[in-house]
Amino acid sequence: MTTPEIEELKILLEEKYNKALTSTTDFDGFSLFVQKKTNQCVSPSTLKRLWGYVSDSHKPRTDTLDRLAKCLGHKNYSDFVKDLKTNTRYNSSFFAAEQLSSGDIADGCTIEIGWSPNRLVTLRYLGNSLYEVTRSQNSKMQEGDRFVTGCFIKGQPLYLPYIERTGGRTAPFVAGRNGGLTIIKVK
Repeated sequence: MTTPEIEELKILLEEKYNKALTSTTDFDGFSLFVQKKTNQCVSPSTLKRLWGYVSDSHKPRTDTLDRLAKCLGHKNYSDFVKDLKTNTRYNSSFFAAEQLSSGDIADGCTIEIGWSPNRLVTLRYLGNSLYEVTRSQNSKMQEGDRFVTGCFIKGQPLYLPYIERTGGRTAPFVAGRNGGLTIIKVK
């Protein structure tokens, strides 16, 4: 059994450990890491259950969650959850950014987007938030690809649920994962 708070705890622990937990050896090493940080033991088998590496539908013990929260510098798991509620990292907010909204573009217009390193894609706006790639330099997008998006925001990644390609749909795609879009212009 898991909760959003437990999932965030796991993400932060993997960040602190600087490695994803994907093998038996990873869980063995992480167990030692937790013991070194907290002077308390959490067994590899407990960690495997918590991470879903092995099947288990039991709710994790509070003692286990307390030990893992201590590894992140919190007094206990309850303290960790309180911090999640007040930490600005998790707050929604408005922000100022240069953006290009589909509603502001006329059908047939050409748009250029780019991101690091040296990716440049030219698009034709087809209307109804639908774009077609007309030129692609150093990108995994290909000429003829089509996708739907409501807007492009400078400095933010472009997340697409799929790209329509040769009669099918790709897996989700992100452009500018590190650093976001650096070029957004209507030509």
